[in-house]
Amino acid sequence: MTHTLFIDGAAGTTGLEIAQRMAARPEFELLILDDTQRKSAAARRDAYHAADFAVLCLPDEAAVEAVALAEGSKVRIIDASSAHRTAPGWTYGFPELIGRDRVAAAARVSNPGCYPTGFLALLAPLIRQGLLPGDWPYTCHAVSGFSGGGKALIERFEADGDIAYRDYGLAMGHKHVPEMQEYAGLAHAPLFAPAVVPAHRGMVVEVPLHLGMMKRAAPTDGLRDHLRHFYADSLVVRLNEETPDELLLRGSARPNDRLELYVFGSKDGNQARLVAMLDNLGKGASGAAVQSLNLMAGLEETAGLML
Repeated sequence: MTHTLFIDGAAGTTGLEIAQRMAARPEFELLILDDTQRKSAAARRDAYHAADFAVLCLPDEAAVEAVALAEGSKVRIIDASSAHRTAPGWTYGFPELIGRDRVAAAARVSNPGCYPTGFLALLAPLIRQGLLPGDWPYTCHAVSGFSGGGKALIERFEADGDIAYRDYGLAMGHKHVPEMQEYAGLAHAPLFAPAVVPAHRGMVVEVPLHLGMMKRAAPTDGLRDHLRHFYADSLVVRLNEETPDELLLRGSARPNDRLELYVFGSKDGNQARLVAMLDNLGKGASGAAVQSLNLMAGLEETAGLML
């Protein structure tokens, strides 16, 4: 069976990657609008009403407008923007955390943010199990390749070869924080400190832990054991058993859809560092959308993923 797929915003970074992946998939037929039609509301409405599935690779406001265009159709939507990640009626597209069956049955799926993907993969299972407290004031430090900022940031980094580090979100209230708090089950919004480095793709997300100051916290080995067990049946997310002296984010990194987790602990057991490494355009964006799309279409979950 062939499924029709419309990618709204296929000219953007995430949309291009999804389109390239799906063009080689015989299970899907792409509905493509030419340059004269892709900003036409009427043409887009027709595409939504003709498609089985649609992926929104649009700014938040445009994504909300797109959902309105799709009203009355049978199309099942994956939204890669942040517009619907905590919205009622939408299923969060992180099957390892939310449940594969829930994603497979959903009519509206919100693609997780790239930073929250790493943060939630580390913390959510541990808090659910009671191995870490949900009322702790967590901090998240993270760096990403510049492709996560879209075309404008890509052009800025490529034009100005002198940028070595871009710290941002300094006014707090980053748009990723609500989903980080909600899906981790946190009483307090995490203090989120994101940055961009001069690599095209790749991401490191870290959550430092003062285990010795927490009233309810498992030892490092307990955290590691639970993450290993929690992701045991996943081909995408895995706990890395190694604890190397350093983790490297390489500018030459190739696309991939894996999510690698690490747990580091001090010898006295008082401190730990939870670290996630992923491709911000893979499991952090396009790869996650493809994974959810596979489940929604009744296909092998990892079909077309680069693992």
